[in-house]
Amino acid sequence: MESRPFGHPERLVPAIGQGTWNMERDDRASAVAALRRGIELGMTHLDTAEMYGSGKVEELVGEAIRGLRDRIFLVSKVLPSNASFEGTRQACERSLKRLKTDVLDCYLLHWSGSHPLEETFRAFDALQRAGKIRSFGVSNFDVAGMDEAVRLTKRIACNQVLYHLEERTIEHELLPWHERHGIPIVAYSPIGAQSFRSTKALDEVAAAQRATPRQIALAFLIRNPNVFAIPKSSVVAHVEENAAAAEIRLSEEEVRKIDAAFPRKPWRGLAMT
Repeated sequence: MESRPFGHPERLVPAIGQGTWNMERDDRASAVAALRRGIELGMTHLDTAEMYGSGKVEELVGEAIRGLRDRIFLVSKVLPSNASFEGTRQACERSLKRLKTDVLDCYLLHWSGSHPLEETFRAFDALQRAGKIRSFGVSNFDVAGMDEAVRLTKRIACNQVLYHLEERTIEHELLPWHERHGIPIVAYSPIGAQSFRSTKALDEVAAAQRATPRQIALAFLIRNPNVFAIPKSSVVAHVEENAAAAEIRLSEEEVRKIDAAFPRKPWRGLAMT
């Protein structure tokens, strides 16, 4: 599994990791088995949030990483409603307890809310000094939000946003901004959650690469060295399929074919999950 520089302080993190949004709805044993299989395959970037299942998913992830914590790049998120200075610190402690760990590798503000960003970052700084988190970042921030974030601190590890073939609007302004500033994008729902559909172009590229259309969809996103992807799956076979996508190298002609089949739509703002 290819790893790339990520965060402040910089670490090497797999290009494809594992998301956990809505995992509380899945069979718990299957979800734990899928996460552990992904870890075996090198998908050691695990992303979760206090919002997911109101903490239930963090508990599930804690079970999945038991005995494997040293191999994991573990990420969680604080809800904007909790993102005051003291609220952030308390939320982090609750997440650590549910995850059964002493430290998060990265802690994100889930989206911008009513609490001043400066206050949230001050809490992140305090948590980092206390050894509770190793790095911090944001999620669902647009260009204006990122401008404010880097004005307040130069240590933004990443911005996690919705990005898949049917939702490429970040390519208009946000992705170029991140490339200029050297701050990674983490794509959630990178295969489009339950809405994935193949096309003739994807089928043709998949056949040429001896891959599946889902793998080609992932490979298209992570061909950009500044993009990481965290597909979610509670099915071992799908996890194995996702992991293999990291080895696919698309030709320029294949990229052009996919680009034409999935044109960028007008900017419509960022979703929040």
